[in-house]
Amino acid sequence: MSIVTVQLGQCGNQIGHEVFSALCSDIRGTHGLCSKKENESYHDSCRERFFTEEESGVPVARAVLVDMEPKVISQALSMAASSGHWKYSSHSHFCQKQGSGNNWANGFSVHGPRHKEAIMDLVQKEAEKCERLGGFFTIMSMAGGTGSGLGAFVTQCLRDAFPTSFILNHVVWPYGTGEVIVQNYNSVLTLSHLYQSSDALLVHENDAIHKICAQLMNIKQISFRDVNQVIAHQLGSVFQPTHTAGGGSGYSRNPLGDLMEALVPHPEFRLLGLRNIPQMPENSLAYSTFSWPGLLKHLRQMLIANAQMEEGIDWQVRPPHPGSSIPSTNKPLHFNTSIANLVILRGKDVHSVDLGGFQDPSLYTSWLKPQDAFSAWKTPRAFNKYEKSASLVSNSQFLLKPLDSIVGKAWNMFASKAYLHQYTKFGIQEEEFLDCFTTLEQVISSYTNL
Repeated sequence: MSIVTVQLGQCGNQIGHEVFSALCSDIRGTHGLCSKKENESYHDSCRERFFTEEESGVPVARAVLVDMEPKVISQALSMAASSGHWKYSSHSHFCQKQGSGNNWANGFSVHGPRHKEAIMDLVQKEAEKCERLGGFFTIMSMAGGTGSGLGAFVTQCLRDAFPTSFILNHVVWPYGTGEVIVQNYNSVLTLSHLYQSSDALLVHENDAIHKICAQLMNIKQISFRDVNQVIAHQLGSVFQPTHTAGGGSGYSRNPLGDLMEALVPHPEFRLLGLRNIPQMPENSLAYSTFSWPGLLKHLRQMLIANAQMEEGIDWQVRPPHPGSSIPSTNKPLHFNTSIANLVILRGKDVHSVDLGGFQDPSLYTSWLKPQDAFSAWKTPRAFNKYEKSASLVSNSQFLLKPLDSIVGKAWNMFASKAYLHQYTKFGIQEEEFLDCFTTLEQVISSYTNL
């Protein structure tokens, strides 16, 4: 099944470009770790999922690019075309001249309705090119104006136009120190609207990815492109083809449907986090060996202690003892309770790996059996230069602190009516802010009580 990617705003278009580049360099890689037949079916499955074929033989990304200023889109189009390995369609982008000025209300209430027809027309055409549409994957930032405001609007339109398709929003969480004075407002408005129309939100935090670039990748002067490449690698490690548990011998048909089925058992809990291991600069790979037990031991502790990378994990955090009826308020400090987890293994000897550590009932909330709360996908085909790699997509309490902090900061600004006039002039009234705060307070409370 095919996935249509919708890239929104500067952040969405830059990450989208890196995602397609990562997918393409992965399928072009000559990984001698699996049979030729396996490699071919992996190749075909990825092509069907993310690209259409043209007569010229160059794969064309199944993507719609939307921004309110032309610069980033024209860069993405020309960089893709000049790679020679893939390109964007020349007819599937929409841009204007003026930008949204980091104002969510401008993106949502002005640009959205004004350009709805043109944008949805592009999406419809892209969807019609799919023999079987698996759903939509949108990529956007939470802090700015176009990605977040227009992104929330477009997601609502997708839900109305394709009521039975899966929609996964990839959301980039702003730096804590902040790039934009009103980023907390924009974030609260974005998250609460997406919660209404999306099936799940897959979140990457800029601060966490920045740390990975500095500490694991040893990059001295970190650019947005470095950050985006780490994000793209992590996304590729989830969406490239794998065998699911009950999927027989072929590659999984619908990755978005499989992802929702594995990770979103209840509409109140839609926040997904992603961790990937190992991550290192290419020149260190030759000197490194990895064993599955070692990788999974780290990945499990990253989950339990809510660490974003394998360096600096707090090994003191332990799950509560099974059978102890501790009320959730007295749980061991810093322990990250999960609703559901998905582990994805790629590379050598995947079929002999023991995943028992992730089936431990004490990791999960009491209302799901561990066998329902845990899934594993595997393929012997290695991903992007790592002979063994593991990813974990987790529906857990990982976002509680940052979410609480953003809602708190936004509420303090709202209480003193700071900058509100910038939103009310575009028709976003105080009542709407209050509705959004209520939605997110409910999300925080649900995750806190796991």
